[in-house]
Amino acid sequence: MTPSDIPQDHPSAAPRDDNPAAAPHFVRSLGLFSATAIVMGSMIGSGIFIVSADMSRIVASPALLIAAWLVTALMTLIGALSYGELAAMMPRAGGQYVYLRESLGPLCGFLYGWTLFLVIQTGTIAAVGVAFGKFLGVFFPSVSANNWLWHIAHVPAIPIGPMVLGNMEIGLNTANLAAIVIITLLTLLNTFGVKLGASVQNVFTSAKVLALAAVILVGFVAKNSTAIAANYTGAAGAGPGWHNFWAGAGWHTHHAVQVGVGGPTAFVGLLTVVAVVQVGSLFSADAWNNVTFTAGEIENPRRNLPLSLALGTGVVLLLYIFCNFVYLSVLPMAGSPTAATIAGRGIQFATQDRVATAVMESAFGAIGARLMAAAILVSTFGCVNGMLLAGARVYYAMGRDGLFFHSVGNLGKRSGVPVNSLWVQWAWTCLLCLSGSYGQLLDYVVFAVLVFYILTIAGLFVLRRTQPGAPRPYRAFGYPILPALYILMAAWICVVLLRYKPQYTWPGLVLVVLGIPVYLLWKRLGRSSVPEQNLF
Repeated sequence: MTPSDIPQDHPSAAPRDDNPAAAPHFVRSLGLFSATAIVMGSMIGSGIFIVSADMSRIVASPALLIAAWLVTALMTLIGALSYGELAAMMPRAGGQYVYLRESLGPLCGFLYGWTLFLVIQTGTIAAVGVAFGKFLGVFFPSVSANNWLWHIAHVPAIPIGPMVLGNMEIGLNTANLAAIVIITLLTLLNTFGVKLGASVQNVFTSAKVLALAAVILVGFVAKNSTAIAANYTGAAGAGPGWHNFWAGAGWHTHHAVQVGVGGPTAFVGLLTVVAVVQVGSLFSADAWNNVTFTAGEIENPRRNLPLSLALGTGVVLLLYIFCNFVYLSVLPMAGSPTAATIAGRGIQFATQDRVATAVMESAFGAIGARLMAAAILVSTFGCVNGMLLAGARVYYAMGRDGLFFHSVGNLGKRSGVPVNSLWVQWAWTCLLCLSGSYGQLLDYVVFAVLVFYILTIAGLFVLRRTQPGAPRPYRAFGYPILPALYILMAAWICVVLLRYKPQYTWPGLVLVVLGIPVYLLWKRLGRSSVPEQNLF
């Protein structure tokens, strides 16, 4: 039996020490509800309230907006169901990092962990934290990205082919200060033990799901006849059917897409334009995999991990699709950026792309905007907590493998959580908040995230061949057809993004490739690898 075949509850899966009884170890204290809360809480941030504006400007069709979200839902559900097999097979701290390491080798696992630490996890936490600060400004106007406490420098725009780097402000303003405060507070709370972090997650996930449900309910109650006619039925006398809903969604309709930043305009077909806008919808539905990072602390993981992935993604994606129908029921999709009214600006040009806020303000006036701001504060706070809790477990696993700082691979003696890993994550995230680079970095890695999903699901096929006898309490639904479909769909999106949105692709690939010399450096430094059974 190889280390990969050792079941999680095998005696040798516990940490080895001169005094094993005193060695800190993960405690399996997260039940199904907590695991599902991590899935849902990590997925729901601020994206669902914003990205439909940019997506609408590109597709210019209600049917294609919904189609884009349905594609996201299908891909995310297939991905979650496929990950369920890997999670039940290897319920270990580190999740996706472990799956890539076991199926495709340590270099692939390291490149994922490297990118996760450098940008994916920390950049997302920084961006969501600053979004918290910006919406806090609705209640406290002094909290603003323009209210500088210490302005260090402005980095000018640097055009590189179809991309633009730089163009950011470095320093401390009251918005990123608010982000740093909540990141520090939640990191501190999570150092006291996984139960406290999970309790915070449970409360805020429940609150944000109720807030999303409230937006949906309000939208159906406050639906606007003008928006219904513009987005669905057409003008009076147009006859039965959703004429306007399907407008612009024909196979022979061409859609304008700008290539890169300031590049030429290309006209593309239906499948291509739906792939282009996945940058928004897929990213808003991302981070569902975070629960796999905490596998070492989940009760009965072989059952609860696959179940939490299916339940969490299913509920969130259903809410997301309903939300977009609500947007279309309250606001016309088409609008003008110079219009003076909410309806005149429509979904496409909602102020600062805040579509959900526009919907609530249309229904309740100024109080609606404040209610939406409060809901987003709850949503972003819970999202930051879930991602802080989960991300630290990946760097812990890397530390145990000798591929990150050794101290990061230690658990707190009293808390049983990776305290050092939490604080290293905190330090880098706060630096990203101050740098102002988190927004661009996130744009750069959307493509890389998709590539790692493809590789992980490809690893499912590899492990079926190389470890046919390994225990698989849950087998991926629809294997091999659905996992193969995911790979084909994701590969098509990658090809489209490489062609039409190079600003989202090449920088991310460069960040990933830069991890190769770093990996070789760690190996050359002679960091001894810790046996896999010590990873728990």
